[in-house]
Amino acid sequence: MVSVLQNVAIDCSDAYQLARFWSEVTGRPLDPDCEPGDHETVVMLAEGPLLYFNQVPEPKTVKNRLHLCLRPESTRDQEVERLLALGATLVADRRNQDGTGWAVLADPEGNEFCVLRSEADRAAPNP
Repeated sequence: MVSVLQNVAIDCSDAYQLARFWSEVTGRPLDPDCEPGDHETVVMLAEGPLLYFNQVPEPKTVKNRLHLCLRPESTRDQEVERLLALGATLVADRRNQDGTGWAVLADPEGNEFCVLRSEADRAAPNP
């Protein structure tokens, strides 16, 4: 017997608002039963586990021990700019001159995540 990964739970101070941010990031809808003010909100991903946002009273205080890594459909750099415009912040720029590397961003509540190179970035020859 094995277990199936049901969701990735993210603690936050405003479950609905943070889920809306991640809905924009992923282009996937919120669960239709979720409403502003809900203490639990879900983003319905196309595949795999759900993104589950759980409202908690304490703020985030240290670096995440687990984080999400995104592989964009556009280029990595275009996606970083799009996510910054949505309200993310740049935490660490690990992009290299030769096109390799990644960017570490944080969502509006400070949860870190990475933006990796897209398939097109990976297929392009390094300068």
